[in-house]
Amino acid sequence: MLCNRGVLDEGTETTMKIGELARLAGSNAETIRYYEREGLLPKACRSESNYRIYTDAHLERLIFIKHCRNLDITLCEIRTLLRFKASPEENCGEVNRLLDEHIEHVARRIGELRELERQLRDLRGCCPDGRQAASCGILEGLSQPSLENASENHVPGAHASFTNNTDKH
Repeated sequence: MLCNRGVLDEGTETTMKIGELARLAGSNAETIRYYEREGLLPKACRSESNYRIYTDAHLERLIFIKHCRNLDITLCEIRTLLRFKASPEENCGEVNRLLDEHIEHVARRIGELRELERQLRDLRGCCPDGRQAASCGILEGLSQPSLENASENHVPGAHASFTNNTDKH
């Protein structure tokens, strides 16, 4: 398949429309369009009737992106990984560092979630049985100012050190 100025020239490569690509990748059309807009997926060629036409290369990349997202890898980090995937001769030390930072981030989030679970269990212990809402220990506990600053304990979703040090495209 050749793509001249975004228009598909029929060839022998397997092609599919967006619905088929979405089905094969376990995704949806809106997500595919979003990844195209973000530059993670190459723009699709167009058929003579102006349908987006995708190839097996799009499917392979979409599966890669989906796997990364399932691992909670950010779009910026995926761009970095795709850059290395497109340059197989480069040293993958930066890929290793990216994953090491992601593992640390996940470990911090797990710790944060354990603390959240402890706080919720403590709160649940304030009301061991069903009673009137006026004397509910949980509602009373939620009405008290917290001694802990939740925003300081929260680990943000993005990996700040990596997000600021990598290309945005």
